[in-house]
Amino acid sequence: MEKIRKLFKVDSNYRLFIVNIVFAITGSLALYMAGILLDLINISIDNTNTYTYWTLRIILILPVYQVLLLLVGAIFGEFKYFWAMEKKIISRFKRK
Repeated sequence: MEKIRKLFKVDSNYRLFIVNIVFAITGSLALYMAGILLDLINISIDNTNTYTYWTLRIILILPVYQVLLLLVGAIFGEFKYFWAMEKKIISRFKRK
């Protein structure tokens, strides 16, 4: 368990459990929300090319996931942990 805690940069098994719960909820919710957002703009698998639909859905999942990760993390009291993770991800996209 020590290696896993070190990998996730947490100090207790309880915090590791919470972080994993946040990841699980966020992933499921992002998939669900991406479908809802596509429905709102009237894009469905029935009226769009299959490849176009899934490409749009996957592209939409990425930003939705990032936002939901912060929201769900805040609900579980781990906003600082996930905000640090988000800053690290954002810094990778910046030009050097």
